[in-house]
Amino acid sequence: MTSLRSILQTFVLLIGTMSAAMAGPYEDALPKFATDSYSDTEVAIGAVAGSGHAQAMSLVEALRDGRLMAVAGQVYIREAAGGFVDAATGQAVAPPAGAKPVRVNNRVRRAIEAALGSMTLLSPDAGIRMDAARAVFRSRDAAALPTLDRAIAQERDIGVREALASARAAILLGKPDASSAEKISAIETLRVRGDQDVLALLSSLPSGTPGEVSDAASKAADGIRSRLALWSGVQNVWYGISLGSVLLLAAIGLAITFGTMGVINMAHGEMVMIGAYTTFLVQEVIRNHAPGLFGGSLFIALPLAFLVAGSIGILIERTIIRFLYGRPLETLLATWGLSLILQQGVRTIFGPTNREVGTPAWMSGALEIGGLSLTYNRIAIVIFAFAVFSALLLVLRYTPLGLHVRAVTQNRRMAGSMGIRTNRIDALAFGLGSSVAGIAGVALSQIDNVSPNLGQGYIIDSFMVVVFGGVGNLWGTLVGAMTLGVANKLLEPYAGAVLGKIVLLVAIILFIQRRPRGLFALKGRAVEA
Repeated sequence: MTSLRSILQTFVLLIGTMSAAMAGPYEDALPKFATDSYSDTEVAIGAVAGSGHAQAMSLVEALRDGRLMAVAGQVYIREAAGGFVDAATGQAVAPPAGAKPVRVNNRVRRAIEAALGSMTLLSPDAGIRMDAARAVFRSRDAAALPTLDRAIAQERDIGVREALASARAAILLGKPDASSAEKISAIETLRVRGDQDVLALLSSLPSGTPGEVSDAASKAADGIRSRLALWSGVQNVWYGISLGSVLLLAAIGLAITFGTMGVINMAHGEMVMIGAYTTFLVQEVIRNHAPGLFGGSLFIALPLAFLVAGSIGILIERTIIRFLYGRPLETLLATWGLSLILQQGVRTIFGPTNREVGTPAWMSGALEIGGLSLTYNRIAIVIFAFAVFSALLLVLRYTPLGLHVRAVTQNRRMAGSMGIRTNRIDALAFGLGSSVAGIAGVALSQIDNVSPNLGQGYIIDSFMVVVFGGVGNLWGTLVGAMTLGVANKLLEPYAGAVLGKIVLLVAIILFIQRRPRGLFALKGRAVEA
């Protein structure tokens, strides 16, 4: 019996010794998470990241998300579904009594970011590798250098390879034992990347940096500043074109009604708002009944917004505007009151808060060209604005309606004497202008808050565009919208948003003093009288 007990004790001791010998860096690091010491946690993160253990990624992610629990020297991972897993074995366990989340601070968070970056540098997914390279660039953790070298050696994607090289250069630049030649080479690599992060890195070298490294960093920083200034100017021009396309969409319908009938329609912005709310309703129906059609929701909303806003526009013209022709002040007051009624009606139906209008997947993201960032939704709106402009030109030039509208715009009395029903043309022109405002609302719902006040933000700018470009002239509206949009965005960095608008308003007033009919005045006996 005694002999059997001795054999069992020896076997248990042997198993314990073998288990201790087999414990690797991952297992050795786990107790450090339970010490409630930030320094121990940071050391443990590095050990876990370099262990190659199957549980390493899950453990570090749990620590990042506040799901890593510790009690009595044991470490557990709380899963998203609420269960618990033993961090050492990966086996599901009962909820441990008294377990508390492992605490983190900013230093530990940086270590977590660096660890996640180094562990995903060799991922088969190029997107994950790119995110990992960016994380290592931000953390500049020297422990990631061996993994970086392996990743660079086997990388085939040019963009990812450049990101990996930039991360490696950032680490070498801050590494105390790196040679001056290595640091100068790293500066050259970073200069090619040339963004704000690199500029901040080159401008914050420690005081003991060798002179030749400091000189190389200073020259690279100067070159990056010049290039960023150039790209910033190009970016502002793009922002101006984008703003100009928005103003074009908002103003082009007003140019038709104002030019044809001389009506100062202060409710034009509410037609834009109605188009945006039509888009919201379309998406709500699709979400509830046909989620698979969400990607095409805007294509469904466009004709509906056109019809809804156009119908409301014709109704307004037939019931209110037709009695006020020749009295511009009365039309201004009447349509201003109508705009308040429409806003309150929308508040009553939909509430005063913003409504969510989703962006389809094909309009999400951005196109990066050098230092220029072109968001897909803005690109789509610019293309859409020019498409609407071209369609209106074709309608006004090659259709009977367009011919009649141009005739009424240039000489209403002569058009009437030629048999054109001017009252009918007024209604159709007002409806067409409102319809265009409605589809403008579909586009604006992708870049602005859909609320009862949506149209108010564009009505004044729309009038400025129409008056500056020339009343009733579509080409003038196009040039006016793009000029004001680009000028506004170029002034903003120097004068600010508010002062920039004031400067533009004063400039337009002075311009109108010299050219009362705008850039492109309409020609005709009536308009020239």
